[in-house]
Amino acid sequence: MTKGEQARLMAWRLKVLRQAAEEQNVARVCRRFWMSRKSFYKWKQRHAEHGDAGLCDRPRTPQRSPRATPRDVVDKILYLRQRYHFGAARIASYLDRFHGLAIARSSTHRILKRHGMHRLSANQKHQPHGKRWQRYEKPQPGH
Repeated sequence: MTKGEQARLMAWRLKVLRQAAEEQNVARVCRRFWMSRKSFYKWKQRHAEHGDAGLCDRPRTPQRSPRATPRDVVDKILYLRQRYHFGAARIASYLDRFHGLAIARSSTHRILKRHGMHRLSANQKHQPHGKRWQRYEKPQPGH
């Protein structure tokens, strides 16, 4: 919602409150403005507590998230990424194996992405080692 729309909504709600104060009949005012009395009393209480700012819409995002990953687990994930350059899957399996923390690799990746660590810089990426394995050959065939 834009600031102009928010201002119009605040002005309308304030108009409803003033109209009800003048008429002394809340039910009639609510019918005239096509609104419920429950909403009217909610706005009236907010206006009494916070003034005109109480008539604004409040954000709908939750104040807390009870199922969020604990901060100490997030710190471990970030430490493993910074120190050992592990990927999301390796971090998840490491935490499960050595710390007994079962966390999905998608959650690990989401945490890394939130902190801007989901991609390693070019100088930290895995470099291949030329010839890793040489084939063992016998000195003489058939031995």
